[in-house]
Amino acid sequence: MTLIKRISTILGAVVLGISAMAHAGPDTETDGNDVILAGHDAVAYFTQGKPVEGSADYTAVYNGAIYRFSTAKNRDSFNNNPQRYAPQYGGFCAYGMTFGKKFEVDGKAFEVVDGKLYVNKNMDVYKAWAEDIPKHINEAGAQWPKVENTPAAKL
Repeated sequence: MTLIKRISTILGAVVLGISAMAHAGPDTETDGNDVILAGHDAVAYFTQGKPVEGSADYTAVYNGAIYRFSTAKNRDSFNNNPQRYAPQYGGFCAYGMTFGKKFEVDGKAFEVVDGKLYVNKNMDVYKAWAEDIPKHINEAGAQWPKVENTPAAKL
């Protein structure tokens, strides 16, 4: 085996290892490309108070999920403190979590409560969740530790 083939094989193994480590696990709601929040900018929920589509040009990886941002400034803010901006319950639907279920989200239904981001499946589900947010946060918080590492399909 030539030196170039050996180096190529080693580099290929390293790249595969790194990509395997970056894959989002069952504790994070992502699409097939590991993008979280349906591609919406996590920082914009806090700074603009609305869902803003992120761009593939500005990304960061946190807990194996790929976050997209609308600006480099938002990406940098996230990188400086990802725990501040990352959604609760791994980005799964906050109302679904009250039942111990993991549902995907559309990224448009959200609420920031006490400095934490909560997302819901869609606006209809959000309306039900918003009827008693403190109660639902307590219920979801009690369920999350029980299901955090269980794949959604097994719940």
